[in-house]
Amino acid sequence: MATFLYKLGRLAFRRRHFVALIWVALLTLAGVGAASAPPAGSTSFSIPGTEAQKAFDLLEQRFPGSSADGATARVVFKAPSGEKMTDAGNKAAVEQTVKELGTGSEVTSVSDPYLTRSVSQDGTIAYAQVGYKVAGMELEDASRDALEKAAQNARDTGLTVEVGGDALQAAPSTGTTEIIGIAVAAVVLVVTLGSLVAAGLPLLTAVIGVGIGVASIMALASTLDLGSTTSTLAAMLGLAVGIDYALFIVSRYRGELAEGHDREEAVGRAAGTAGSAVVFAGLTVVIALAGLSVVQVPMLTKMGLAAAGTVAVAVLIALTMTPALLGYAGRRIQPAGRKARWMGGGRAGKKAADTQRDVSKPVKPKLGARWASFVVRRPVAVLLVGIVGLGAVAIPASDLELGLPDDGSQPTSTTQRRAYDLLSEGFGPGFNGPLMVVVDAKSSDDPKAAVTDVSDTVKDIKGVVSVSPAMFNKAGDTAMLTVIPDSKPSSAKTENLVHEIRAAGADIRTDTQANAVVTGTTAMNIDVSQKLNDALIPYLALVVGLAFLLLIVVFRSILVPLKAALGFLLSVLAALGAVVAVFQWGWLAGALGIEETGPIMSMMPIFMVGIVFGLAMDYEVFLVTRMREAYVHGEKPTQAVVTGFQHGARVVTAAAVIMMAVFAGFIGSSESMVKMIGFGLAIAVFFDAVIVRMAIVPAVLALLGKKAWWLPKWLDRALPNVDVEGEGLRKESERTGSGSEGGDADPDGQRKLAHV
Repeated sequence: MATFLYKLGRLAFRRRHFVALIWVALLTLAGVGAASAPPAGSTSFSIPGTEAQKAFDLLEQRFPGSSADGATARVVFKAPSGEKMTDAGNKAAVEQTVKELGTGSEVTSVSDPYLTRSVSQDGTIAYAQVGYKVAGMELEDASRDALEKAAQNARDTGLTVEVGGDALQAAPSTGTTEIIGIAVAAVVLVVTLGSLVAAGLPLLTAVIGVGIGVASIMALASTLDLGSTTSTLAAMLGLAVGIDYALFIVSRYRGELAEGHDREEAVGRAAGTAGSAVVFAGLTVVIALAGLSVVQVPMLTKMGLAAAGTVAVAVLIALTMTPALLGYAGRRIQPAGRKARWMGGGRAGKKAADTQRDVSKPVKPKLGARWASFVVRRPVAVLLVGIVGLGAVAIPASDLELGLPDDGSQPTSTTQRRAYDLLSEGFGPGFNGPLMVVVDAKSSDDPKAAVTDVSDTVKDIKGVVSVSPAMFNKAGDTAMLTVIPDSKPSSAKTENLVHEIRAAGADIRTDTQANAVVTGTTAMNIDVSQKLNDALIPYLALVVGLAFLLLIVVFRSILVPLKAALGFLLSVLAALGAVVAVFQWGWLAGALGIEETGPIMSMMPIFMVGIVFGLAMDYEVFLVTRMREAYVHGEKPTQAVVTGFQHGARVVTAAAVIMMAVFAGFIGSSESMVKMIGFGLAIAVFFDAVIVRMAIVPAVLALLGKKAWWLPKWLDRALPNVDVEGEGLRKESERTGSGSEGGDADPDGQRKLAHV
């Protein structure tokens, strides 16, 4: 592996024009494809194998043309104080609004509240429901404008009018905080590398990689049914790992220059050593994201595969375009204070620079080395403090409540939330989450009697406020019943009610041969949560198991990968605890712009497990490969920890700060799912990089000593030798006779002395 990447890095350095041209051409091609492709709509939401999905599919089959997946809008009216919606003036205003609502080309139906009895008992609130042919994200602007104009005209008559439903759903925006995150990353790179050119390289390669990945997703969005959130997640991860991977290679390249190697040899060695770590770090992220397919939720599978593709592009760019750009950067890659060490020509220049130092003055160890030395002297104390601290933060995770967002989780400043509150006030909290019972009576001797039996049974269940009259299809063998609970959609009481209705449906099937199934948005959300919960353990076992095997190959150790996996579990539990404290309990919610707290999104735990695991293994590979390298080269175990930490800690810290900045930038998103994921990933990176990798990892390795690198002999013989430590590079350098004379290499590979 190291030898192959060494050759690849040198080739990219020599043929830099060709490599840069290829990547620019791919970016252009992807951009043209994205510009010419139809925009992404709202991805179709399906959960194969669940009862809610089976009922939805049955509706599509038995009620063709009903646009069951089309957008809906509930226009809610409230009379002025002291008046009622049945007053002549208010009634006339509503009827005029209903006429206006029905004029759109994408409208399929509009209900008159006075004909459908959609007026509250006290007469103060009424609503009209509008159905559309297409999903909310696919509605034309003209349809949304017409809806808002009709609502405003009704407001002008003195009524309070709000609009709920998904018809006004818009693509999520991330706001200016995303740009701030990138700016913070740029500052960190400049501080870490001490050179604007060196800092610009990781940013440039990351932007190109994200551009290719996101543009490709946009180009294929309509064809593959990819939603807008898919590209947001891909951009979030692609930008973070793209910067980190390039940073790791650039940092190692500068270290090789400081050792006296010429530029081409330094690029090759950086690609062979740091590049190997990038490959395996990227593989762990790809495994974690692609593994989302085991959940068998198509939307999650598409999001995971799209993000995995973007990460793969980031790895390829780091291995090829970064060496090419280093060729263009020339001598400007090093900070001004360090140029004297290598501008004089390789090792000779280094020697000359070293002779100018005041040898009588002792060199103070760097902060990383001092911290590592402290940890290896006090490993038990550091280990206990780290574990207890993360355990304390993880405590709120025991109170984790899962659900999916509805209009009730929207900020109170939105019309959707105000419509939700008005409907709850006028018709009860369960009105915002109606359940739909679909009765398949095709096998029944008397379909109408079977449907009546279902309706009577459901009415008698505790927690049901009302059951609507049955609506049959043309064939008369299938009916729909709308059930209104007495509790809000996201409550545990509503979830229990769904299970009770389904249990009653099993008895009805036995008595009448009719099949009653429950669907609707609320039931679908409940099924999604259950499916994700059931898939979490198998997913965790698959991802951790594959990565564990991969890390055994990388580190040639059993205990190091095991320690890495356990450290990840600490990180993800602590991160979930922080998410619960902020988004469910409301701690610091105001400071983060979170107006409404509630259940944690069902997708959050499995997303965090997948993504955080991949990122945690990034830091594990980046940091521990340097320790492994020092140990293989003859240092004692504790000294290898200090040496590896001294070389890798600064880069890993910078990479973690950059990732936190990028992820935190998405907290400003208008999409609650993106906001929660951004916060969760940012805090998880902090816990994993700062506490686990910087404190717990060196403490554990110091306690284990030589046992950390133990591997059974039979397994050592069976495993492939990927040579992450770069042992094969010495033989390759001796064979090519390169790397020790301090010259530069031009694009044709011809050496020349920088100075004589």
